[in-house]
Amino acid sequence: MAELPRRVSVTHPRTQAARPGLRHSVVRDVHEQTALGEVYVKALIRAQLRLGLLICAAVCLPLACLPPLLAYVPVLREGRLWGVGLPWLILGLPVYALLVAAGAGYVRRAERNERDFAENVHRS
Repeated sequence: MAELPRRVSVTHPRTQAARPGLRHSVVRDVHEQTALGEVYVKALIRAQLRLGLLICAAVCLPLACLPPLLAYVPVLREGRLWGVGLPWLILGLPVYALLVAAGAGYVRRAERNERDFAENVHRS
């Protein structure tokens, strides 16, 4: 009895790379919450926490300095501008501008952190 020739599978080199599931994916690691995915997610959480603390310090430090400044500097405490007491102007205009700028800066940087995270995950 004649031996049958062994079966051979012929494929293009790019076919192997294009098959889903054969290549290890960081996206899959993140979704399946593997150890590597956890490292990526923890890095994102640390970056967002660091940003939040930085913005909080940038807002709270100037606001914490306002009461002593207004209490101990007589020109600021008793001054008037356009018929309005200077403490009211200081508490009204710059404080809200600081809060709006801090909020806008936080949102912009947080979105950039998330965009960088997504690029790192899809690139790996």
